[in-house]
Amino acid sequence: MVSSKGRIAVVGTGVIGISWAACFLAHGYKVAATDPAPGAEARLRKRVEYFWPAMEHMGLAEGASPERLTFHEQLPAAVEGAVFIQENGPERVEIKRETMKQIDAAAPVDTVIATSSSGIRISDIQDAATHPERILLGHPFNPPHLIPLVEVVGGRLTSLEAIEHAMQFYRGIGKKPILLQKEIKGHIANRLQAALWREAFHLVEQGVASVNDIDTAIAHGPGLRWALLGPFMNLHLSGGEGGIRHVLEHLGPPIEEWWQDLGEVRLTTELIARFAQGMEEEIGNNKLEDIVRDRDAILLDMLSQKVKSRLIP
Repeated sequence: MVSSKGRIAVVGTGVIGISWAACFLAHGYKVAATDPAPGAEARLRKRVEYFWPAMEHMGLAEGASPERLTFHEQLPAAVEGAVFIQENGPERVEIKRETMKQIDAAAPVDTVIATSSSGIRISDIQDAATHPERILLGHPFNPPHLIPLVEVVGGRLTSLEAIEHAMQFYRGIGKKPILLQKEIKGHIANRLQAALWREAFHLVEQGVASVNDIDTAIAHGPGLRWALLGPFMNLHLSGGEGGIRHVLEHLGPPIEEWWQDLGEVRLTTELIARFAQGMEEEIGNNKLEDIVRDRDAILLDMLSQKVKSRLIP
C-alpha cells in the first residue's frame, strides 16, 4: 500500500485532472501537478478550493490539506519521486504516446503510471515507453473526487504486479475499482451509457418523446434504482423469489423483441441543434453552476447513505 505521506503526480489538469488532485489531497497525499496550458495553475488551485468543502463532508485523512499541492511548469519535475502517477491529457493517441514517453523517462522505474483515458487502448500507447509494463488504464467516472468507480485494465505489455498495485491503490483511497479482463473501446461504463444514449437520441429523433421527457423517464424512474444497485441486481430483485432466472424465463422473449426494435441514429448537425435547444428549454432560467452544485450535494448525501448500508460491500 502506498504511504499516505507519498507524492502523487497529476499530469494534465483539465476537468478530470483537477478532480483527481482534490481526491488525492483529501486522502493525505502530496500532489505535484503539471499542465502546459496557460493559466493552468490558477484554475487548478481555484477549483480545488471550490471542491474542498465536499472533501471535508466526505471525510479528510490526517494531514490532508490543499497546501500540499504544488504546480510544476515542467513535467519531469512533477513526476520525480512520485509513488503513483495519474495522467489526464487530451484523448489523442499521438499526444498520449509522447506524454507516456516523457513520464516514463523521468519517473522512478517502479512507479505505476495510470491514464484516465476514456477510450484509448493502453496497448496503443504503452510501447512508446521504455518500461511499458507499468502503464495501465485507471479510468475514473466524472467527477473523480466524488464518484467511486475506477475502471482498470492493462495492455498487452502491462505486468500483473502493476495491475494489482493499481487496484490496491484505488481501493486505499475509497474507490471501487473494477478490473476489465480485456481491452475494449470505451471500457465498460461508457459503453453502457452509449447504449442508453443511442436509444434516447433515437426516441427524440422519431418524435416519441422530448429531451425533457427522456431525462424525466430516467431520473424519476430506473435511474433511481440504478443509483443503488446495478442492472443485473435490479433485474434479480424484480423476479421475487425466483430472481433473475424467473424474469428471464418469462420476460426473455419480449426483451429480445425490444432489442430487435431498438433504433439507429446519426448525430447530424440538425439533430445536434435540436438537442441543444431541448437542453436550453429544460434548463430554463437555472444557472448551470447551481445545477452542478445541487447535483453534487445530493450525490454526497446518497454516497454517505450507501456507505452506511449493505449496498456497498
